[in-house]
Amino acid sequence: MENSSPEKPRQSAPADVAVLLLNLGTPAAPTPRAVRRFLAEFLSDVRVIDYPRWLWLPLLYGVILRTRPRRSARAYAKIWTPKGSPLLVENRALAEKLAAACAGDGVRVVLAMRYGEPATADVVASLLTAGVRRLLVLPLYPQYSAASTGAAMDAVFAALQRQRWLPELRSIGDYHAAPQYISALGDSVEKYWNANGRGARLLLSFHGIPERYVAAGDPYREQCMATARLLRERLNVDEHFLSVSFQSRVGRESWLAPYTDGVVARLAADGIRHVQVLCPGFAVDCLETLEEIAIRAREQFLGAGGERLDYIPALNDSDAHVHLLRSLIQTQTQGWLDGNAHAGA
Repeated sequence: MENSSPEKPRQSAPADVAVLLLNLGTPAAPTPRAVRRFLAEFLSDVRVIDYPRWLWLPLLYGVILRTRPRRSARAYAKIWTPKGSPLLVENRALAEKLAAACAGDGVRVVLAMRYGEPATADVVASLLTAGVRRLLVLPLYPQYSAASTGAAMDAVFAALQRQRWLPELRSIGDYHAAPQYISALGDSVEKYWNANGRGARLLLSFHGIPERYVAAGDPYREQCMATARLLRERLNVDEHFLSVSFQSRVGRESWLAPYTDGVVARLAADGIRHVQVLCPGFAVDCLETLEEIAIRAREQFLGAGGERLDYIPALNDSDAHVHLLRSLIQTQTQGWLDGNAHAGA
């Protein structure tokens, strides 16, 4: 006789543990049409722009998306590579190296973007179809902000709402003070100094957010300043040599200050001839680092009387970056890789 007893639910194995790397995203091409499509998704997110929808959406679709895509497309064209967008290229390279490093731990690593492709919903669905029952979400934002990390988590939650069988879920909210992160930044700066010389000033430029986001409870500024303090201690330099600024502000309201463009101009006016800029909030290089800092900030500094502005690259797919992320993953997956622990049993 056939055994008619119901099958036992399949227990999870180490291969069923996955890490979802998340970053902001990028247009598919440096063209006004592709940029418009990307900006429409990005700027429609209430986490990014929290104005009332009745006020914001007519402005977005009636004004901003008619003018900004062409200007942004020109900026993207300046940094586009034969392989595509630097942000996507660098993220893929990082994900591949991290996946290889974590394979022996029994953890698979995949990459998704909050906006654009590969879409978070599609990647999450494919992981669950493949049998993943434990999912660690790792947004590639060292400092937490609702507009970045929070938005990334929103996308994961939205994707899971479509699923019948939800996985065990963990997430990493930030790693702004992780010793491996500070060490990786310090090593990167010192390696750059050894190869290119040391400037008269080191400027840490973080992405800005509106001041009222911080007033509402966002810990972003506090975490940026903590990163700066720890890196200053790691490099053994004083506050006069290493300073902090915030970039990429838009609109008329007050954003975190001081603004990077104003600091760069002031340094040149004060007679500083050689400035180096590091952007610790960006895991990989992108439009904001390669165009806004390495091109525009340099032009501004030279135009104001400075002689040399160096951009120190992001951690990208460096071995130190892979080691940092793997250490975070190993800490957060403790218990999941134990053969006695399983999901869905």
